Amino acid sequence: MNAPAIKSRLPAVLYAPDGTRRVDYRAVVGLAWPLFVQFGVQAFLNVVDTWFVGRLGADAVAGMNAVNFSSFTLLLLFGGSGIAVQTIAAQRNGEGRKARASQAAWHGAYSAVVLAPLAIGIALAGRDIFDFFALPDTVVTAASDYWLPRMAGGGLVVVYFALSNFFNGVGRTRISLMGAVVAFVCNIGLNWLLILQLGWGMYGAGLATTLSVGAGLLFYIVMYISRPFRAEYATTRTWRFRPRVLARVFKLGLPIGVHAFFDVGAFAAFQLMVGKLGSVPGAATQIAMILTSLAFLPVAGLNFAAATLVGQSIGAGDKDWANRVGTACIKLALGYMTVWALLFATAGGPLSSVFVTATDPNAQAVVELSATLLLIAAGYQLFDALNLGTLGCLRGSGDVVVPTAALLILAWCIFVPLSHILIFEPGQGWFDFLPAYGLGAKGGWIAALVHITLLGSFLLYRWKSGAWRKLKAA
Repeated sequence: MNAPAIKSRLPAVLYAPDGTRRVDYRAVVGLAWPLFVQFGVQAFLNVVDTWFVGRLGADAVAGMNAVNFSSFTLLLLFGGSGIAVQTIAAQRNGEGRKARASQAAWHGAYSAVVLAPLAIGIALAGRDIFDFFALPDTVVTAASDYWLPRMAGGGLVVVYFALSNFFNGVGRTRISLMGAVVAFVCNIGLNWLLILQLGWGMYGAGLATTLSVGAGLLFYIVMYISRPFRAEYATTRTWRFRPRVLARVFKLGLPIGVHAFFDVGAFAAFQLMVGKLGSVPGAATQIAMILTSLAFLPVAGLNFAAATLVGQSIGAGDKDWANRVGTACIKLALGYMTVWALLFATAGGPLSSVFVTATDPNAQAVVELSATLLLIAAGYQLFDALNLGTLGCLRGSGDVVVPTAALLILAWCIFVPLSHILIFEPGQGWFDFLPAYGLGAKGGWIAALVHITLLGSFLLYRWKSGAWRKLKAA
């Protein structure tokens, strides 16, 4: 590959007259801001969902606390094949093989055919799943009502991920953002209709979310087969099924999905533990989770931008540039999360009060506990920036197995057991053989502080070690 061809395809690069290179932060921001806003929209959507559910009372919010991360965990596991499309599409785009980028999108969508029946089966088992964790009956009912329509739409989520990540991988992040905005607007209207007007409660909340995903997916399909993409990426001519391409999607997507499953699943287990304590700790944890999502979900947008920039650089044959542009994304993530760390430390109470109703007898207790949890969360914001920023860089390079193994160890050998030890009093937890210090919800958030600090530190070490340079392209 000749040097001029490589230069023409390198992302976010500025050349000085003497030929030296530096990162074009304007180009990085230009690619990242739609993703940043897209994940910010998702965070705000979680806020809106919680506000609507909050009109149903503390039991409903506690039920959402129990189910929100649990459903998201499994949807991310199924959606790993869709997320893998970004890495493949970015590298093929960097190589100049644009039809192969759209071929990856088709096969990401095909993976939904395998995964959708499994999602439906899990959706039907919702009450049995939540009964197993011995949650209060009111919480189980609320969680199960939300779980059924949310999980039944798992196949839609996979295809949604595949197409949105195709657009991310080829650098058309504004289209990805527009699809998310379509889903956001639909979800607000459907929440108003199904929860407040028709009185469908938590079932209506879950159905509104699934139907809004379908609306966003329809937008992506229209854009994917539009004339500009047909001309540049041959999107209507690369649909033929290729077992090798599907195998490549699953090979990369399985570790990505498993990583998300172990990561978010650990927090789901943590939330289920807190949910066992009752409505006040469960509601306070849900509110704190929603507010912290305003910090980490936009940084997840930088995570995806980093994956695109690193993947395109590797596809163009320049791993040194992949290192530089990926590190630039990590620095941007750190700057953003610093602001939220200060906000959580100083304004947790006022932020939390938005999500409770004055007539709820538990309102004051929920706000006070939520403010304490946010103070603890302020301590790990910078490490979460390292976690998300470096993970995107590693995913763009195809380095997904070692980070997944590290996450498995840290999440399930440290975070989850430590949460159990710190949350429950003796005889209150799931396992009697573990020590019990009875710190309640605060104990779980202290465990999260330990976990995220260790994970962010390891992933930064992995990126800086350069082990990803030895991997073949996806």
